[in-house]
Amino acid sequence: MTLLRRTVLALAAATALTPSTLLAQETDTAPIKIGEINHFKRLAAFAEPYRKGIELAVSEINANGGVLGRPLEFLFRDDQGDPAEAVRIAEELMTRDGAVMLTGTILSNVGLAISSFAAEKHYVYLASEPLADTLVWGSGNPYTFRLRTSTWVQAAMLAEQAASTDAIRYATIAPNYAYGTEAVAAFKANLTRLKPEVEFVAEQWPPLFNIDAGAEAQALERAKPDAIYNVTFGTDLAKLVREGTDRGLFDGRDVYGLLTGEPEYFEPLGDEAPEGWFVTGYPWYDFAEGTPGGDFVAAYEAMFGETPKNGSNVGYLTGLSVAAAIERAGSTETEAIRAAFEDLDIPDTPIGPLHYRALDNQSTLGAFVGTTELNAAGEGVMVDWSYKDPAPYMPSDDEIRAMRPAE
Repeated sequence: MTLLRRTVLALAAATALTPSTLLAQETDTAPIKIGEINHFKRLAAFAEPYRKGIELAVSEINANGGVLGRPLEFLFRDDQGDPAEAVRIAEELMTRDGAVMLTGTILSNVGLAISSFAAEKHYVYLASEPLADTLVWGSGNPYTFRLRTSTWVQAAMLAEQAASTDAIRYATIAPNYAYGTEAVAAFKANLTRLKPEVEFVAEQWPPLFNIDAGAEAQALERAKPDAIYNVTFGTDLAKLVREGTDRGLFDGRDVYGLLTGEPEYFEPLGDEAPEGWFVTGYPWYDFAEGTPGGDFVAAYEAMFGETPKNGSNVGYLTGLSVAAAIERAGSTETEAIRAAFEDLDIPDTPIGPLHYRALDNQSTLGAFVGTTELNAAGEGVMVDWSYKDPAPYMPSDDEIRAMRPAE
């Protein structure tokens, strides 16, 4: 007999309450556990701010009574960026550690592995960060929801800007895995639709985080493009910027960067940050005090003594989304949480109202777009930016239904 069981029976005898009643009361006050799986060591630049964003959200939620009157707790596990390890951890979290649902992952191949596992086991999975649209479209399933802005949408926003220029010949460079290939396909499809005369004269596919930036810059230059579409990020981006700048690759060319303006990838470039690129990003430094975005920045800085990154924002929204879904479900049962995520509305977030579409389980998180510039301190920032709603850039509902597997 376990210590917990002996304690319950003893208390029952002493208070004339039944053991089942006391066990229910213990359950009613126990933390609601969420299994968070991510690449905290391999992609620390994004994953650590993301973790801190979750921690901020959880501290605020619990300070206001928790969820269903119980504390919310995230169980953080590192999968080392390995899909098989992520699936093993997911099973452990759900069957041994008492998690009621799963969240996380940055790399799309890992997210797809957890999504497939979640569909098989009927576990709810909020894919907080993976960018490959296959998660919610081609391989979508009823148990997987996605928070981050669709890759299709972000590429369409950049393509819209590109179509307004005189550039005709385009070269692309992207990491050779699910997110990279989808990001290039989305940009090409959207730009060709908007400007049929464009040509794609080169496609470079460096291995993720193992780029030979000098060779890639040479290959791009040989193609003589009018403009370049860049999907590299992290250390690959830093190497490409350095080599490309040294070789004059970007001189006189429009450059469009997916994720380039996100502080976790842009700030480390320091005064080497490129100017004049049109990018997606997260311009936290311009959020006014007293606005939802500004209040989030202030709270994050007060708690952690550092400025937020885009990962911080995504992590915070992850915590809010989980809490809102469970509160709406009125239960920690899987089917109740799954149903609650469909058409879930979260009215107050740092970026405004957030909604999870029942059509494809995709959130309505938009994207910030703007132009890169060095500020007076020699730091790379986004200027002339705007926050764009994703709705005008999404495929039609009928197109999405055709992409999703029959349920």
